Amino acid sequence: MARLKKKKKIVHEDVKMGSDGESDQASATSSDEVHSPVRVRLRNNPGRKISTEDINKRLSLPADIRLPDGYLEKFNLNSPLFDKPLSRRLRRVSLSEIGFGKLETYVKLDKLGEGTYATVYKGRSKLTDNLVALKEIRLEHEEGAPCTAIREVSLLKDLKHANIVTLHDIIHTQKSLTLVFEYLDKDLKQYLDDCGNCIHMHNVKLFLFQLLRGLNYCHRRKVLHRDLKPQNLLINDRGELKLADFGLARAKSIPTKTYSNEVVTLWYRPPDILLGSTDYSTQIDMWGVGCIFYEMSTGRPLFPGSTVEEELHFIFKLLGTPTEETWPGITSNEEFISYNYPRYRADCLHNHTPRLDNDGVELLSKLLQFEGKKRIAAEEAMRHQYFHCLGERILTLPDTISIFALQEIQLEKEPGMRTNSLSESGKTTKRKWPMNDDS
Repeated sequence: MARLKKKKKIVHEDVKMGSDGESDQASATSSDEVHSPVRVRLRNNPGRKISTEDINKRLSLPADIRLPDGYLEKFNLNSPLFDKPLSRRLRRVSLSEIGFGKLETYVKLDKLGEGTYATVYKGRSKLTDNLVALKEIRLEHEEGAPCTAIREVSLLKDLKHANIVTLHDIIHTQKSLTLVFEYLDKDLKQYLDDCGNCIHMHNVKLFLFQLLRGLNYCHRRKVLHRDLKPQNLLINDRGELKLADFGLARAKSIPTKTYSNEVVTLWYRPPDILLGSTDYSTQIDMWGVGCIFYEMSTGRPLFPGSTVEEELHFIFKLLGTPTEETWPGITSNEEFISYNYPRYRADCLHNHTPRLDNDGVELLSKLLQFEGKKRIAAEEAMRHQYFHCLGERILTLPDTISIFALQEIQLEKEPGMRTNSLSESGKTTKRKWPMNDDS
């Protein structure tokens, strides 16, 4: 009689993940029915050496991390991370042993900028040898951490995208909270300055697409940036553009009408917000995208008002003073009535953007709509005819993959780019790191 073979138990890896990227099972109390896939593999291969890649994946570390000397040897002798489900506490302890969460892991190089509550330094990580930006937020004993810093941390730790600046580490001491970001060479404002306020139009298209791509990722997660401006868009030498400074950002998970209208730098603030609206959604960011698109195309800000009244005046002078037909309900807005603007007729955007083609002007027009609900959404804008020449593959890239991973996507050389933006020693010139006054 043939002996029946005992079937092997199959352990599925379709594990439900928590909001912080860890499995719910791993964070809960242990059970005989909960198994780690790594544990199963090690049981079947007891002699296998644990590699750097194993630990990086288990602890969600960057791929380029260099673990301290002796760390792998310790795990090969006693590897609690791989013998049982990984709890949040054990993960924190392990990260601390590597060097995360410690000021001594980073070397300060240059001061990049200073605000009311924070100072930003250019630094270097001893773990990776990579440059980083250290945003050091001073903690007041009575007030604690500024709310903008708390917002930035809580949002950025869950935003993983090629066009959003990466938050590498958080260091909390009694006197300060230090946020460790990836370092990028310059912001869009400095890029404009360095090329004489005349960006190659192909590069304008690539920068705009990356801005929309990063925003679309945020908006899909109901996150509003609320402070888009060239100074908050960082660019590296490869041409990758990344959204930064989420100090004014917030998550809009449920409908609400209690938002502040004191958001967005004046030049990039939409007219509905200027007139006091606090009922807004993701479309608040799209007006700023239009203003930035115009600024990249022409080399000058679109609506450089110094007061709310002057800002609205610039807007109405170009787009026309709104009426009940063009903006229903506007004639009963008390602030609009009090300003008593002249009745301007809308000017043709073509007259102000000679370097933009017809598709570009049409996209700009769809972004610069008075009413938020009429502005084009980021996802729809990415599929606009203006970007048709970039091909279809750019629309299907995974979130964490750069558009420059595609062979057909290349940054054009800027004819007017100043060559002195890099010194002979290879060090980048100092620039003002984006930060809000209250963060």
